[in-house]
Amino acid sequence: MEAALLAALAEGAGGDGGRRAVERLARAVGLDVGASAQEIAEAAQDPARREAVREWGEALADLLAADPRGLAGTVARAMERSAPGSGTSWYDGDHTDFRGGVFLREVIGVQVVIQQGGVAVPEAMAGLPPRPGGFTGRERETRELLRELDPAGKQSAATLVAAVSGLGGIGKTALAVETAHLARERGWFPGGVLFIDLHGYDREPVTADRALQALLRALGTPPEHIPTTTDERAAFYRSRLAARAHECGPVLVLADNASSPDQVRPLLPGDSRHHVLVTSRDRLPQLGARLVSLDQLGPREAYELLDLALRIADPYDSRVADDPDTAERLADLCGHLPLALQIAAALLAEDPGKPVTELMTELAESHDRLDHLDDGERSVRAAFELSYRRLPPESARLLRLLALAPGPEASDEVVAVLVGAEEPPVRVLKALARAHLVERGSERGWWRLHDLVRVFGAGVVAGDARLREEGEAARERVLGFYWRWAKAADERLRWLPGSEEPERFGDRGQALAWLDGERAGLVAAVGWGREERFAGTAVRLALCLGQYLDWRRYFDDLIAVAEAAREAARLAGDRMREAIAWSYLGLALQEVDRTGEAIDAHTRAREVFQAVGDRHREAMAWGNLGGALLEASRAEEAIDAHTRAREVFQAVGDRHGETMAWDNLGSALLEAGRVGEAIDAHTRVINMYQDITDRQGEGRAWHNLGSGLRVAGRVEEAIEAYGKDLEICREFEDWYGEGQTLYNLARVHEDVHRPAEARAAYLRAADAFTRANAPTEAAQARTHAAALDTPAP
Repeated sequence: MEAALLAALAEGAGGDGGRRAVERLARAVGLDVGASAQEIAEAAQDPARREAVREWGEALADLLAADPRGLAGTVARAMERSAPGSGTSWYDGDHTDFRGGVFLREVIGVQVVIQQGGVAVPEAMAGLPPRPGGFTGRERETRELLRELDPAGKQSAATLVAAVSGLGGIGKTALAVETAHLARERGWFPGGVLFIDLHGYDREPVTADRALQALLRALGTPPEHIPTTTDERAAFYRSRLAARAHECGPVLVLADNASSPDQVRPLLPGDSRHHVLVTSRDRLPQLGARLVSLDQLGPREAYELLDLALRIADPYDSRVADDPDTAERLADLCGHLPLALQIAAALLAEDPGKPVTELMTELAESHDRLDHLDDGERSVRAAFELSYRRLPPESARLLRLLALAPGPEASDEVVAVLVGAEEPPVRVLKALARAHLVERGSERGWWRLHDLVRVFGAGVVAGDARLREEGEAARERVLGFYWRWAKAADERLRWLPGSEEPERFGDRGQALAWLDGERAGLVAAVGWGREERFAGTAVRLALCLGQYLDWRRYFDDLIAVAEAAREAARLAGDRMREAIAWSYLGLALQEVDRTGEAIDAHTRAREVFQAVGDRHREAMAWGNLGGALLEASRAEEAIDAHTRAREVFQAVGDRHGETMAWDNLGSALLEAGRVGEAIDAHTRVINMYQDITDRQGEGRAWHNLGSGLRVAGRVEEAIEAYGKDLEICREFEDWYGEGQTLYNLARVHEDVHRPAEARAAYLRAADAFTRANAPTEAAQARTHAAALDTPAP
């Protein structure tokens, strides 16, 4: 309700009829007739008064339509005097536009056009809103819709051409209006365009009955001739459209913001020359329409929207173009959602001195980004709230819990655990997907939320104590589930022939496949350990992931997991697990060439193990420290550390640990130039690994022996040793180990001037490194291959 309109009427701009109209509205909203325009306007916003306000609005429309050039113009000028800008947006000199009036929401799109002779006749063609400012992207979807609207195309006989669906704020209306303008420019709908906003997600959506009343008025039907029942109105509407097709040509009906098929079905023309374009937050397959789903904008389109929106406000505003990297980060934080991007641009436009980086930082550091994505008129949170409050209780609960899931996607199994069920709630998931609140993930059986929907759902939980407890219980279930399954997978990865076989995973491949699928969620769940409630389980989960993350060479994840586990163990007062986390952290830091930090981490771990009297883990820490010292070219210190590790393993009777220590000691001896001792050590180690049936360990020992033999100039023996290692690497699908062995094998061939064999081995090494997620090593191998002179045979 515009207070400026009421003030103009009260001052007499609408004559005595206008003054009486203001008095009637005051009484209708429970106020005295002397109430101010502002008081009446505020009272009219009460949802309980909606029906009374609607009836008043229809009466006012009739009053103004009776003399639109005189009364409407006088009212508009009075509004402009009291509130500059309010009158021109409502009246532009030749028609009264009710689109901006809250009191006439049911007749959005109806305009009273002045014809010659001064007779006011509603004109359907005038109903299309103006083109959306800042519209960009959507080329594919626009082409698809135009292909369906093209009268020369090969559409089906169905009159309903297309239903555009997508998340709130995704740009459905903008696409539909832009497409309608393009279609009109091509002359496809000479009969006009009817536009109606069905307000499907408001507390009181426009009913089909009221929509038909509005559309019949737009088609020029006097109010007294509009039938009283819905069925009669629908039949009369179809007959009016048929007549218009005969007299003027086809009509396009744009039904915006529908929430159900029942809102739309009565609006479908009976004449197939007409077309209907529907927008909805829900997929509406029941309509038999061509379904077009909108996703978020691509990175380039999002960047362009930000830049264009700023330049509309100020053609010389180059803040986005001047800092494209920050602008792209800002677009990421907006989830590439058009509504969020438009709001971000508006926030920048209202503060011309504000750098893009400042707004980006505000969003990045905010506890709830949606608090910032609000420009006073538009709000991402409000857009999502409209969809959320329509959900049945079980759907609303699932959406909230999905917002708490770790990782960008959740598997069916994790969803089931979240809701505390044996099976995933597939029916509810599909309903949320139809409403575009949940999206299908990267493969079948996986689900994800748009980034800002996740923020919205988490915000709903955070704002209610009961929902917070429900959410924490769900997270506790997920963390427990992850720990149990990760523990079983870790046991399978560590299993050696002769020991008791794990139950949950049938083989190593199954364990790796499960870990690969859930990796992002597992890593994120460990981060929950920073909260006291989850600390104990989180650190246990973290310690089950070290072997896997090291094997797959996900060292960034391993560092994140180890640091989170260290904090969680400290929070839980668990010194032992804190020391284990230090060990994993040291191993990961060593792999990313942060050797000094790795040495410090292993030293911390060893000191704690010594302090608590865990001799076995102390031996492991000595071995890890020796490896880091060797990487730092401190070979003699490494020899001492590996010797200490071997001695402690012997003392505690750990034959497997002793074997590893001997192997590591051999590598340190080789680095120190004690080649003969190194070869003896590795030869001994091979026999020891064979005795304990550790094939992977045996493969590493063959590789290390090959390196010693190469330094000793025993080329053929080195090649044979590397070949033994290759067989074992392939047996376990150890692609990184295969890459290392092939790389060293190529160097042996180079040593004895066999360039063709060396080049082939380097290229095979590059392929293996690529499979192992080691691009740096792969590039290095290809560079060596390219440098070799390989004359044609």
